[in-house]
Amino acid sequence: MNYALAVYGAMGSSQAGQTALSFAKAVLASGHTVSRIFFYQDGVQNASSLSNPPQDEVNLPAEWQELVQQNEIDAVVCIAAALRRGVVDADEAERYQLPASNLADGFQLSGLGQLLESLVETDRLITFGA
Repeated sequence: MNYALAVYGAMGSSQAGQTALSFAKAVLASGHTVSRIFFYQDGVQNASSLSNPPQDEVNLPAEWQELVQQNEIDAVVCIAAALRRGVVDADEAERYQLPASNLADGFQLSGLGQLLESLVETDRLITFGA
């Protein structure tokens, strides 16, 4: 079965990101595929390369980055939600004259059309968070 995931919750204030990560790992371990993960609303913070949780906590953005890169998953971050929350790639940083970018490697900024496309191209779209 081919899955797409939508993550709406921010790390640190929601369990959505951790639950989605655990679900994705279980799906992959069961022999299924995850073709796309769409980060939306506060969930875009899971794609920030500047997150630095305390040593006794899971580094959720690093875990997502590892999963995405090892399994060649399309990791899409909603551009509108990301801009509102200060998550930008190098192109957007230049466009808005920001001093730096912080979108982690393996993630790409795109629009809600990618989420809708996931509905059409996968067997299941599972959402995590409000």
